[in-house]
Amino acid sequence: MTGTVGLAALEARVAHDLETLCWSGADFTAPRAHAEGHVYDVVIVGGGQSGLAAAFGLRRERVSNVLVIDENPAGYEGPWATYARMITLRTPKELTPLDYGIPSLTFRAWWEAQHGAAGWAAVDKIPRGDWMAYLRWYRRVLDLPVRNEAKLAAIEPVEPGLFRLHIAGAAPLLARKVVLATGIQGGGEWHTPDFIKALPRHLYAHTSEPVDLEALKGKRIGILGGGASAFDNANCLLEHGAGAVEVFIRRKELPRINPIRFMERVGLAARYPALDDDAKVRAIAAFLSHNQPPTNDTFNRAASRPGFALRLGEPWLEVAETAEGQVRVTTPLATHVFDFLLLSTGLISDPALRPELRLVADAIACWRDRAGGTGHALIDAHPDLGPAFEFRVKPGADPARIHGLFAFNYSALVSLGLSASALSGLRTALPRLCAGVADQLFLDDAEANLAAFIDYAEPEFLGQWPLPVQEAAA
Repeated sequence: MTGTVGLAALEARVAHDLETLCWSGADFTAPRAHAEGHVYDVVIVGGGQSGLAAAFGLRRERVSNVLVIDENPAGYEGPWATYARMITLRTPKELTPLDYGIPSLTFRAWWEAQHGAAGWAAVDKIPRGDWMAYLRWYRRVLDLPVRNEAKLAAIEPVEPGLFRLHIAGAAPLLARKVVLATGIQGGGEWHTPDFIKALPRHLYAHTSEPVDLEALKGKRIGILGGGASAFDNANCLLEHGAGAVEVFIRRKELPRINPIRFMERVGLAARYPALDDDAKVRAIAAFLSHNQPPTNDTFNRAASRPGFALRLGEPWLEVAETAEGQVRVTTPLATHVFDFLLLSTGLISDPALRPELRLVADAIACWRDRAGGTGHALIDAHPDLGPAFEFRVKPGADPARIHGLFAFNYSALVSLGLSASALSGLRTALPRLCAGVADQLFLDDAEANLAAFIDYAEPEFLGQWPLPVQEAAA
């Protein structure tokens, strides 16, 4: 494709590709009747990139009795149009995470349809807003079943093989399988250090939260943490008129190594699930020892802006509100006063932290439940997942309470690697998830399926021997 063909032509090509691949077909599952109403084979929680692609992938497995729910308004699922503040994605533009090998569904095809091959060649990294526009197109062109403004409040086991999903302000849903495609924060919570929590809430926010950029014009802002999001937010604040932004890092040097690039290069992102448990723990301990650094262009943009300052080797020891309603931050080197604080302090993965899992969290096995744990607190808090992202049961708990629950979010990091909420891992993770969900649905009804197979007696061959007389004479 050298010139622009337009989205209409691309969409016709998508439709033809899916038809030639026989992507959709009759479901292999049998409808379930229940007094409370419709029973979905699968409800996917989260309508961002992972949830949308999981719904599409399940069609290939002949599972279409699926609903995706998302708490956000349509077009604002995931981080890209909400709290993400980077200009471009950090991943290489060549990644193809959501297309299942269908060229017409790639971001590149979408981009070239509008900007041509030369336009694609000019792209360094994918602009964040364009990635969100592509996801909106992906949802529309594939006609994916998404219900927006539907916030999951709790997952309740009703009977073996059935969950009731309580939706805030709406009627519950029934599902045989539940996939938590809830992104980077969906396996736990964003971390806020305890000493920060003593401040009035209007004086600080996590970088994952909405920020009133207009209200911070001309203000002095302190950012705790030196990962990529710290510099994304510094740039965004200064672009919107903040008076000064200072980034504080505990280490004396900036993080420089991004282990994700190595994982992509040697196949570790794809083949990580094949490692034994000891190797997984060693690999993820090394991964967690690195903060993801900013991209070079992001750092250079921030460093060149008037009003930006970088404070290396200055951890925050204490914070306190001043009489003037500002925040005094004490470090080993100095005392600073800010109008507002932003926290780029990462997250903690632990099923016990998720409100929607409160009725089942005590049955979910974590890495700490293995004999002696791993000795690494952050790793031990992660759920111990099976090969298809399914929760495993804690020793002594009833397996039926969690059978059918899948954690396709960042909490899968230890068990299955860089997979469920990282573009670098989705290409191989999505087929693994979809096949695993379909396998469970089939095996749950294995006896009925086998009985129907054994009783199957529909004739296919209609020939006769010896041939009727008139046919033999001819």
